[in-house]
Amino acid sequence: MKKAGFVALIGEPNAGKSTLLNHFVGSKVSIVTHKVQTTRTNIRGIVIEGNSQIVFVDTPGLFKPRRRLDRAMIAAAWGGAADADVIILLVEAHRGLTGGVERIVRDLSSSSNDRLVVLAINKIDKVNSPVLLSLTKRMNELLSFSKTFLISADRGYGTKDLKLWLADKVPDGSWFYPEDQIADLPMKMIAAEIMREKLILRLHQELPYQLTVETENWNERKDGSVRIDQIIYVSRAGHKGIILGNRGETIKAISIAAREELESFMGRRVHLFCQIKVREKWLNEAERYVEMGLDFNDGN
Repeated sequence: MKKAGFVALIGEPNAGKSTLLNHFVGSKVSIVTHKVQTTRTNIRGIVIEGNSQIVFVDTPGLFKPRRRLDRAMIAAAWGGAADADVIILLVEAHRGLTGGVERIVRDLSSSSNDRLVVLAINKIDKVNSPVLLSLTKRMNELLSFSKTFLISADRGYGTKDLKLWLADKVPDGSWFYPEDQIADLPMKMIAAEIMREKLILRLHQELPYQLTVETENWNERKDGSVRIDQIIYVSRAGHKGIILGNRGETIKAISIAAREELESFMGRRVHLFCQIKVREKWLNEAERYVEMGLDFNDGN
């Protein structure tokens, strides 16, 4: 008897959702940086454990929205949770019970219905045992979680027990995806996300959220390689100069890093070309949201 189900990962920005997803999948399918709010849409990673297929949904971090893009991201996160068989709330051990976590727990209390809601206290290597015990007690007083796991997504502590528990709890039923598929995300979007990650990492505090990347063309070549053409959209002319750098050195280094990761991920040669376009109002263009996998109307 096969089993299959959806497991939504929710929590505040930078709680470790993408790290946990990539750890379970065994490959990088979601952006992981030290910056918050880097995941913009729901990304599905597919894991086989025994006779169970677990489809993990990495959702954008839940935070107090200020812009249309923020609101669309929050809607995507709760939408992913609403469709899941199991919800995992990730909480950072060293940050503890923040106001943001309290808001998420209140929302879960009013909307979780009969679904299993699991607490995963992440980054346990950053605190001592008394702190963990106190946080576990306080969290379970706020909401009666089906199970509590103490983990480190980065180091892998406790993640095996979590995966085995989930494999047992997902519903009976046929698998949703082929056995060898690890993600439900078009390669064009994965390529754009890899480029966006490299931009975020290289540009640090200069342009964290004022850009987006789209894969414009994807051409398979006869020699087995692929040509990928991308557009980096920025909202100001000055941002273009920051990305280009002195004599184009910054964008060259970013492109090399993105190409190398794409080649490693795909196992073949990649020819990557990108251009930078200034679109002052891209944050209010429906087409940009479609490319990011978000609903433009959710940002109202």
